[in-house]
Order: sequence, then structure tokens, then C-alpha cells
Amino acid sequence: MDFFEAVTRRRSTRQFTQDPVDPSVIQRALSAAIWAPNSSNLQTWDFFWVESQTAKAKLVQACLNQSPARKAQHLIVITANPKLWRRSSPYLAQWVESEQAPPPVHTYYKRLVPITYRWGLLDSFGWLKKIVYGSIGLFRPMMRGPCLRRELQEVAIKSAALAAENFVLAIAAQGYATCMMEGFDEVRVRRILGLGRAYRIVMVIAVGQAAEKPTWGRPFRIPDDLVIHRV
Repeated sequence: MDFFEAVTRRRSTRQFTQDPVDPSVIQRALSAAIWAPNSSNLQTWDFFWVESQTAKAKLVQACLNQSPARKAQHLIVITANPKLWRRSSPYLAQWVESEQAPPPVHTYYKRLVPITYRWGLLDSFGWLKKIVYGSIGLFRPMMRGPCLRRELQEVAIKSAALAAENFVLAIAAQGYATCMMEGFDEVRVRRILGLGRAYRIVMVIAVGQAAEKPTWGRPFRIPDDLVIHRV
């Protein structure tokens, strides 16, 4: 299956069969997910493959008892946490050294990343950055953020969403189906996974073999010319 076929084959499948999905299918898709593009290569994501039947039953309830969650063979939770830049930092430093990266790259990871990913108590440092960057932006083009905790969460969420897309396309390329669920109780999902408030639950993904009628209708998109603009 080529890339474009996988893209059009992927659907938000609501009905799965009870046929098992070999764990190697999930592992291969997760390996593809971690190769997704992400902000500064900081990889502020986590992937929770919920295998415990007890945890899975709780997760189904936290997903509002949706049909895809109930009938899926596997459930994957993808999370984002901007604080995880610290986890990646020593590995990135080792990579930069081993690749003999140019000086600007060393500066970026050693100085700019720590400044960018700190927001301070009650966002105090974030607001200071926002004022400084905004003032500079009055005189020349300037990247105005991210500065605040909420903005850095958004960056981490975007990176995790890109990983989610890689994951579902990798599942589709192997002949299986997924449903990317955003309907869930985030507080309860964090509790099930034993996570703190710094973690955002980006997506819960159901995986299985699509039933004969996987959803109620055919795929649909509005016309291309409504959304594609040549400037």
C-alpha cells in the first residue's frame, strides 16, 4: 500500500470486528509515530499502550463508553507535556556532540531551549518574555512566542498530534483501522495512567479490524477550492 492509498484508506472507524490485531502491528505503528516531525526535536510526547484489562475497562468508561473504545482490540493514549524537554535534553546534547553540529545548534539547545521552555511561577517569566519579544517586534520581524505555559502546551500538543497522524497512517498501511477519539474525560484518563496535571491528553486511539460497515456513511470532504488558497 503506497502513502496516498493509506491516506484515503484511513477513516474514523466506529465498528470493529472481534478479530485480534497482532501486537507487532501496534509496535510498528508506534515506531513510525516517534519519527513524526516535532518542535525542536524535543519529543515532548508519550505513548501509552493500555494492555491491562482493568485499565482498559476504566479507559473505555473515561472515553464516555464510545463504541470504538468498547470494541477496539487495542487502545493507545498519546500525551503532551512541555516539561519533558528536560528528559530529552541530555540525549540531544549527546547527539549534537556526536554529529559535530555547528555552533548555532549548540547555542540553540544549550541556551535558547531552556529560555523558551521556562514560564516561571504564575507565568511570570513567560510574561516577561512576551513583553520583550513584543517590544522588539515593533521594530523588526520577531517570533513572538511561545512564551506562556498555555502556548508551550499548544506547541507540545501540535507535536503529539503529528505523531498521532503518523500512527494512524501506519496502522492503515498495515491493513487495519483506527478511530482518533477526542471525546473523553481528561482528568479521569490522567488518573488511570497515573499522570500529573502537566500532562495533556491529546488523543485516545482505538485500533482494530474494521467491520463490514465501519461507519454510517461514505467518506466526505468539502470541495478543495474552499480550503486550498493560492496566494
